[in-house]
Amino acid sequence: MAIEIKVPQLPESVADATVATWHVKPGDKVSRDQNLVDIETDKVVLEVVAPADGVIGEILAEEGATVVAEEVIGKLVEGEGAVAAAAAAAPASTAPSASASSSGEKLEVKVPQLPESVADATVATWHVKPGDAVTRDQNLVDIETDKVVLEVVAAADGVLSEVLHAEGATVTADEVIGIITAGAVATASEAPAAATTDEGDSEVAGPAVRRMLAEHGLQVADVKGTGKGGRVTKEDVENHLSKTASASAAAAPAAPASAPVVALGDREQKRVPMTRLRKTIAKRLLEAKNATAMLTTFNEVNMKPIMDLRAKYKDEFEKRHDARLGFMGFYVKAVTEALKRFPEVNASIDGDDIVYHNYFDISIAVSTPRGLVTPVLRDTDKMSIAEIENGIRDLAIKGRDGKLTLDDMQGGNFTITNGGVFGSLLSTPILNPPQSAILGMHKIQDRPMAVNGKVEILPMMYLALSYDHRIIDGKESVGFLVTIKELLEDPHRLLLDL
Repeated sequence: MAIEIKVPQLPESVADATVATWHVKPGDKVSRDQNLVDIETDKVVLEVVAPADGVIGEILAEEGATVVAEEVIGKLVEGEGAVAAAAAAAPASTAPSASASSSGEKLEVKVPQLPESVADATVATWHVKPGDAVTRDQNLVDIETDKVVLEVVAAADGVLSEVLHAEGATVTADEVIGIITAGAVATASEAPAAATTDEGDSEVAGPAVRRMLAEHGLQVADVKGTGKGGRVTKEDVENHLSKTASASAAAAPAAPASAPVVALGDREQKRVPMTRLRKTIAKRLLEAKNATAMLTTFNEVNMKPIMDLRAKYKDEFEKRHDARLGFMGFYVKAVTEALKRFPEVNASIDGDDIVYHNYFDISIAVSTPRGLVTPVLRDTDKMSIAEIENGIRDLAIKGRDGKLTLDDMQGGNFTITNGGVFGSLLSTPILNPPQSAILGMHKIQDRPMAVNGKVEILPMMYLALSYDHRIIDGKESVGFLVTIKELLEDPHRLLLDL
């Protein structure tokens, strides 16, 4: 019996995903719960496991393909005789069909269906040009939306006879952007080589990386890949460009006299169109400010009591709880207590209603190789400082290894972001709707402070609370921040529930 291998449910607000890595191929024998394929979104990497013992019969979505939730991406042949059945099915599913299109037939190259709420897209990169030979399922062009990059593949073997929309054009779903003449033979001897190169590139670089290479006039072979299986990453391209620039600068004095020489005092500027993804990020950040009445209030806290407490008990704490006694445990504990006293800060707006939450789920900003993410630490009111520290450590490790799940990322009533680990002295964090507030922690720095009429050097840290003034008044915001300050400056209150 054939079992469908489907894309799992995607995180909230994520319309589609990318097939990152197949760990099996048609004909491979697999066991129940074995990881078959990794599905990558802009937030997490999802593992799709085998629902039963059997053999992979067919792969319908190759690596790099854009897929949606519940889409069938492969088939598993279950039970006895599966090996033979899969072996027979695999060649048929992977080989191009000679009769799929009659010779000379004009086939339209169309923009695929766009993600929900996306009205149009941009033609990002054509990988072939008119007159080039193409093979069935070869990637022809990348279509960029504000969420993902979609690949448009050839429907049959033939020649790309016409490009109707050049790179940079704005297009809509199902719009015809090119024409393929099925069965035709390219007149240029270089056409087959172009097709072969594109297939190889697809195997070792994703669409975003190939677009980045094209922007700088590079080939995949020019860059050494350090990703899984030798795949080329954006970081590899950036490192290659950096080394090339350094080498060019070092070689500049040795240039021949006839070469143009740029004076050291000359200034240059480069104008590059903003990508659709970058434009969307800018638009959403602006919407977050425009859609909320966001204000930021500040205070500062003397961190000496906590630093003294950590210095005294950190070794014993680590030995007993197998956890490092950091600052975040105190921050989360203090925020949780303040949320109990000011329920408006723990609430959110839904239309004309205010939704009060009787639980305390706090989003923690965690830096990962893929960027900053905010997984959720749940029920912090029921956790000890040791449990909080262990929970944050587990989320950080999962983020680093790309193992954060949907449950880890969804929800959260309040966010803590600690820019101090990067050296930030003061900032105004932006809200993460539908949450009503976010707390920014900053660098701990020695400063002269007046204490009982005398000047003392104390380790001080600025606190910044950004909040939605539609639901939180100034009195509540200041009281919330002062509560956190008092709890951090006298950590015994956290233990005594004062």
